[in-house]
Amino acid sequence: MMWDNKKVVVTGGAGFIGSHLTEALVRAGAQVTVLTHYNSNSSLGSLALAERSILKSVRIAAGNIEDSDFVYRTLEGSEVVMHLAALIAIPYSYEAPRSYIRTNIEGTLNVLEAARRYGIGRVVHTSTSETYGTALRVPIDESHPLQGQSPYSASKIGADMMAEAFFRSFRTPVVTLRPFNTFGPRQSARAFIPTIISQALARDEVRLGSLTPERDMTFVSDTVAGFMAAAATPNIEGRTINLGTGATHSVGWFAERILSLMKVSKPIVQEQQRQRPEASEVMKLVSDNRLAREAMDWAPAVSLDEGLLRTIEFVRKNPDFYRTDGYVV
Repeated sequence: MMWDNKKVVVTGGAGFIGSHLTEALVRAGAQVTVLTHYNSNSSLGSLALAERSILKSVRIAAGNIEDSDFVYRTLEGSEVVMHLAALIAIPYSYEAPRSYIRTNIEGTLNVLEAARRYGIGRVVHTSTSETYGTALRVPIDESHPLQGQSPYSASKIGADMMAEAFFRSFRTPVVTLRPFNTFGPRQSARAFIPTIISQALARDEVRLGSLTPERDMTFVSDTVAGFMAAAATPNIEGRTINLGTGATHSVGWFAERILSLMKVSKPIVQEQQRQRPEASEVMKLVSDNRLAREAMDWAPAVSLDEGLLRTIEFVRKNPDFYRTDGYVV
């Protein structure tokens, strides 16, 4: 009943996680508006892969999260805002850091100002485990120091602090979710799991960057469940909450495991151009998810192997999703 006819805006709803979240909200009965970045061919990104019945139920607002007037118009009258819009590609943040300031920090400011102006009941702001940098202690809880090891992570730290400031200054009812790495169907090949799968299907070898970084991977449906819990759980405003499994494996381990599940044997090659600058690489991420369990009754439900098998099946069925000018990324 929580979501019946609830007016919800999902910023970044055409993205990987956002498209799955949009589907879940529509199925739960919400009236969903997706704020997506305007483009000349009206592409809906990952949301285009959603069921037709879902797409017919969604209002699309195309514009720019950096445009405050557009954000105010779009959010007026909403009851809940799921704020996922962001620039997230770490390699590009080395080339265009100012873009990350404008989108991630100023865009978040626009959402928070709109929430304050219209008295929106709950804002769920999306952070990232990248804000922690390489683990200084494990598992990583919400009190772990923040480290800006890339322009991307620095911009997300800034956005998180803006959300905290609005809660402390204006009592804006914002909850910050800090997902550790999410994977699943529709994720682009900028992420290493779909990259491994798509290359294993189309190439004689799998080309990756560093194989040693360790990541805590959560299947996308579990991350979506965390967002919905963060919007629905009372009395958690002002808190930052991790979403993760509490287990970690290296990129090299994931490559071997995926090849095993696919029942193929191919060499794994490290490429220098795929690696981050040494001091910028985050070497280990593993979540302490006790607060999510205690405050929101959230826990991951999909096992790692099951999530990988579902992702492998999606990539098999959608090979063109992972090709650029005929080449697998």
